[in-house]
Amino acid sequence: MARSNAAREDRNDGRGSSRRRAAVTSGAVPAFDRVIHEQVRLGIASALAVNESLTFNDLKALLQTTDGNLSVHARKLEDAQYIVCTKTFAGRVPRSEYRLTTAGRKALERYLGHMEALIRKTRER
Repeated sequence: MARSNAAREDRNDGRGSSRRRAAVTSGAVPAFDRVIHEQVRLGIASALAVNESLTFNDLKALLQTTDGNLSVHARKLEDAQYIVCTKTFAGRVPRSEYRLTTAGRKALERYLGHMEALIRKTRER
């Protein structure tokens, strides 16, 4: 039961419990940011890191995903305050534009650093 509770915590807050983080970070490789680690969210953050802003349709085409999938993952990044969404209208057509926040840029940089540490660690073996 404790195992499923820890897994549930990972899903609920995107970071996992402090006990699980401590267990993972006790080695040389730090824990991954679970919010960014998912493929579509990593794609969104990476695309926004090299572009000032992108529209919903730009991201959808770039990541080759569905409206629903992109919407869910963008919302998760918004909830973590890693991206901001500005909604406007061009006539009657809605336009959602996304930007990476400072916190999002830092989180992405930390994530990439963690990935590099993991690669270095596996090369040592």
